[in-house]
Order: sequence, then C-alpha cells, then structure tokens
Amino acid sequence: MYQPPLFRETRPDILHALIRAHPLGLMISATPDGPIADTVPFLLEPDVGPHGRLNAHVARANPHWRQIADNPALPVLVVFQSVNTYITPSWYETKRETGKVVPTWNYAMVQVRGTARVIENADWLAGQIRALTTRHEGGRAEPWAVSDAPDAYIASQIKGIVGIEIDITDIDGKWKVSQNRPVADRIGVVAGLQAEQDNAAAQEMAGIVRTFGGLDEA
Repeated sequence: MYQPPLFRETRPDILHALIRAHPLGLMISATPDGPIADTVPFLLEPDVGPHGRLNAHVARANPHWRQIADNPALPVLVVFQSVNTYITPSWYETKRETGKVVPTWNYAMVQVRGTARVIENADWLAGQIRALTTRHEGGRAEPWAVSDAPDAYIASQIKGIVGIEIDITDIDGKWKVSQNRPVADRIGVVAGLQAEQDNAAAQEMAGIVRTFGGLDEA
C-alpha cells in the first residue's frame, strides 16, 4: 500500500493490538480470473515465527479455500481495518489562517501477507472454534461455550468448515491520523471529533489522534 513515512507503523505490539481489536479481516487471493476476497474472523498467534500466525476457518462451500490449496506458493493478503472518520477542514486552525485546506479521511489499518495452508483435521478445527469462541465470549456476563451445544451437532458443523493457517511473512501498518497537520490543526481535529458525541467511531478516532499525533505528550 502507499506509505508516506509519517503514517507508517512498524511496532509489532501496535500492529497486533489492532488485529486483536478488529479481527474481521479481508482475506484476498490471486486467481487466473482475478483476485477473490472474503471477510473472515481471525485469531492471532503472535509468538509463532518471526511475525506471528493467523488462524481461521471458512465454509467448505466457499471456493476460496480450494484456490489456496491448489496454489500453495501464492501468498495471501489480509487487511484489518480500524475505525475511520471523515475530517472536515473546518476543524483546522489553518483554515482560519490561510484557507488553504481540503477535507481528508483518517483511518488505521494493518496489511498482512503470508503463506496459507488448508487444514481439514477435525481436531484442529475443533480447537480453532473453541479458541475463537473463548476469545469473543470471555468478557460476557453469561459466555456461550462450544460445549453448550450437543457434541453431535458440533461435529456436523465441523464437517462443513475448512481451516486456514497463515504464517505471516510481512506485516505493515498505516495510521493516517492527522500526524501531517500542524499541532493546532490536530488539536482542532480532536475537539471536532469529540463534539460528535453520538458517533462512537469519532470518539475512538479522537483518542487515536491524541496518541499518535503526540498530543498526549504535550
């Protein structure tokens, strides 16, 4: 992806944190007929290999896994997207000073490339769905567990899915969150976003701009 140096993020802990917070990734593979893409919830194993590993599953009826199985040498791309917000130039101090401003969009994302493998082993699939469920049910007041469903039912569901394991060979982050604007403009962006009190994405982005725009240190 296009990466101005000011927006590039390389710290593994920051990259991994975005994946954990926004685990529904867009998995993209190349085919002779053009690229194919599917949204898939992933689990990250950060300590496997130099950059970590992603685990997921897809429906057996989904042809994407066959493309991966038939082309093991072709890398896959997975895109994880955080919150994103429109930024009006009306928030900039520069607008009042010179008028030389235009709208933009703030966002944070991680792109992962890696070697994918298809896994059809029932024990691996059972472990993957237990881990995925535990990850997303753990904080609930009454968490659902795979064991809450009948064993025969879960076994039948496992027959309908196929596992995907991606060893990460390259991971790149882009935090385009107003770092290129003067401090006064960044302060204006935070104030403008915080004023949108009914917009959860705006509230989250305000915090991101403060942190990555160096305002928390001011």
